[in-house]
Amino acid sequence: MKADENSFFSRFKSPDTALIVFVIIVFAAVLTWIIPPGAYERSEMEVQGVGKREVVVPGTYERVEVEQKGVAASLLHSAGMILKAPILGFTDPDVVQVIAFVFLVGGAFSILQQTGAVDAGLRRLVQASRRSKSLSVIMIPLFMTLFSLGGAVFGMAEEIVPFVLIFVPLALALGYDSVTGAAIPIVGSMTGFAAAFFNPFTVGVAQGIAGVPLFSGSGFRMGLWLIVTAIGIAFVMWHARRVRSSPEISPTFEADETRRNEGLHLNDEDTSFTGRQKSVLAIFFVGLALLVWGVLPPEQGGQGWYIIEISALFIGIGLLMGIVGGLGGNGTATAFSEGVRQLAVTGVIIGLARGILIVLQDGQVIDTILHAMATVLEGTTSATAAMVMFAGQTFINFFVPSGSGQAALTMPLMAPLSDLVGVTRQTAVLAFQMGDGFTNMIIPTSPVLMGALALGGISWTKWARWILPLQIFLFILGFVVLYVAVSIGYGS
Repeated sequence: MKADENSFFSRFKSPDTALIVFVIIVFAAVLTWIIPPGAYERSEMEVQGVGKREVVVPGTYERVEVEQKGVAASLLHSAGMILKAPILGFTDPDVVQVIAFVFLVGGAFSILQQTGAVDAGLRRLVQASRRSKSLSVIMIPLFMTLFSLGGAVFGMAEEIVPFVLIFVPLALALGYDSVTGAAIPIVGSMTGFAAAFFNPFTVGVAQGIAGVPLFSGSGFRMGLWLIVTAIGIAFVMWHARRVRSSPEISPTFEADETRRNEGLHLNDEDTSFTGRQKSVLAIFFVGLALLVWGVLPPEQGGQGWYIIEISALFIGIGLLMGIVGGLGGNGTATAFSEGVRQLAVTGVIIGLARGILIVLQDGQVIDTILHAMATVLEGTTSATAAMVMFAGQTFINFFVPSGSGQAALTMPLMAPLSDLVGVTRQTAVLAFQMGDGFTNMIIPTSPVLMGALALGGISWTKWARWILPLQIFLFILGFVVLYVAVSIGYGS
């Protein structure tokens, strides 16, 4: 029996990420048959430090009367939406920018890779870490803390995608796996994002809509950030140590072995590090410093850059790296094109993931889900209400993975409801923040996560199974944190 089971599992192959996302699109279409359509009225609101946001008007929910087409016509419409969802996902204005961003950044990194500067630099770093145990030990927590700060201070999200192309090869060279390499920027930034103390795109928008002083209550959130970041680091380091001692337990063991055999391993005997390569890396790190400065909001001394400006930055440093690295015009263009070609599947995944939301919007069921959540809160105790808010925001995040978008959708309802059930508005913002942030590390509707995983060559199913224990732990932690917040009257 045991042999048969082993034989079965050896034949079992995880479904492709594109297939999983398409199945979820079908499931979303099924939900539009089960959940009645409804809508809230919306109005524009000026949010301090952020600008105008379209928000829901509380108390205006109404069922939407849809034209009765008959079963056959409705089935045909649903089938049409399922098939149109991928192209509609691709053409969504926000997603078009993300896909273009991934392609352009991938092209710039391909130029960097072709110069040989990355391999040479990684060889030096690996050799240094092998000579110094302390350097090897602090590498993961150091970089994860930096990414977490990015998420906590300026909402670092899309910006992490290019870093996957650096940390996966680094992790493989140090004897870890692709999951460890991808987790450093993903888990690092997203734990910081979920427990942010100054993130203007989540905390700032939610507090502005809730009528709470901007960035107030930061002391409590800073304590939460320290705890959540430490948990994320401990989880990744625990996995990294296990993989280094027993590589076969890695979810990506076979793929990683193939990568090493194809040249992603580093030859310790080759210690060459030319002046050109050093100059290329200098250009690259100056570009990253400009990136950090540029994405900071103007009130924090930055420029408020977003995807278009970041893409332009990477095009510029890609051209410079190609010239300084000696690739020439044709070599630089060829390397860029190769990088874009390798990311074609990544773009498909991002467009497909957006198609899920497109189908739900077409069925007009998102507001109905939100209204049901608000109804459940009525009549509950303060602690229970806060926890239900957190659970509801977590559920909503699957359908609306945008932090500022979810704040605009839910906070106009959660803020007045929190007054009725004895929960401070500051606590309601905290419930939103954690509900919006924690599951960004696992939901397949997040274009940032799906794009980063595709760049790392990691299937969503393997990633989801790996990170699920952390998700469960963080969800329980969220309940505990909200209980403490209600108990101490956080924000009152």
